[in-house]
Amino acid sequence: MPTTRDYYEILSVERTADAEEIKRAYRRMAMKYHPDRNPGDAEAEARFKECSEAYEVLSDPKKRELYDRYGHEGLRGAGAAAHDFSRMDVSDIFSMFQDIFGGGFAGARSRRGPARGYDLETEVSVTLDEVLTGVETEVEFTRMDICETCAGSGARPGSAPVQCPTCHGQGKVQQQGLGGMFRMVTACPQCNGRGTIIKEHCPSCRGKGRVPKKRILSVKIPAGIHHGQAVRIRGEGEPPPQEAGTNGQGMRGDLHVVVRVKPHKVFQRDGDNLILEMPISFSQATLGAEIEVPTLTGSTMLTVPKGTQHGAIFRIAGEGLPNLRAPQRRGDLIVACRIEIPRKLSKKQEELLREFAKTEDERVLPESHGFLKKIRDLLGG
Repeated sequence: MPTTRDYYEILSVERTADAEEIKRAYRRMAMKYHPDRNPGDAEAEARFKECSEAYEVLSDPKKRELYDRYGHEGLRGAGAAAHDFSRMDVSDIFSMFQDIFGGGFAGARSRRGPARGYDLETEVSVTLDEVLTGVETEVEFTRMDICETCAGSGARPGSAPVQCPTCHGQGKVQQQGLGGMFRMVTACPQCNGRGTIIKEHCPSCRGKGRVPKKRILSVKIPAGIHHGQAVRIRGEGEPPPQEAGTNGQGMRGDLHVVVRVKPHKVFQRDGDNLILEMPISFSQATLGAEIEVPTLTGSTMLTVPKGTQHGAIFRIAGEGLPNLRAPQRRGDLIVACRIEIPRKLSKKQEELLREFAKTEDERVLPESHGFLKKIRDLLGG
């Protein structure tokens, strides 16, 4: 039965996430909750189906647009509830199943090169000021590392693993898939792909060969980075799995540091541009003025011409954010004028304003004149 939870919440992504962020989030969830990695865990199976359903909708531009506009109701009749692997890129399908099962498909491409450990993901928050200059910050995360007591074998020191009787040391078994149409090679369920079984477990890792360890890294966040983008640090993920014939050799996975940009009190971001809503007075808008405008590096002067209207837009070149790929090129600061009407007037101000009102002639104000003419025509005047 289709879920009623928010799809963006299920995949832990923002509503503004692009296709690559959604795909990355789904692959992470799928690897975490796939039933073959969580045998007998009904909750994990339910979560896997839920994230697959969310990905099926959010990866399809048309379905995503319907969902964004009308929610779950907008997807009724749109065929949104069943996840379909045929929608994904073929190379991504095999990559995902290799990550999940630790093996491949018979007759399909086989894993090349040394084994590779799992990638990890963590988050870091930065300010808009730090986006302007770039920043070096520390991230703390936990990863599974090789147990020092048993050197990753999982066996009690002084003992040795024995050959797995199910796969006979191969670490893999063949299974029929999709009505016998093809054979699927998966990690042996008894030894989890190691090819050996541990009779006496290591007291530190309890036979797993891996223990969780906290790690702190200094990460350079480049200037101009956008909310939701990630910095990849090679080799800081988990070590490769213990598989038959590998002797624990291979490459570590990578660490992906996802950047979250904190909202600013004054500025809003639009690509490399910054948007500022600047309040100005009635007299400044009418008579023109030189006003001081804040920037991320201080302030600059802006000339407001006579007769400036509410919502008028002014552009200050080069006072935005640097471009991620070309840091020497900066966006602009876009100033939207907001005319403030005073709520309280002194007696003198009110007298002057009333005198000014007596001099006004609606017939010489083109916008007012046109609007009043429409009103008269509507009323038959």
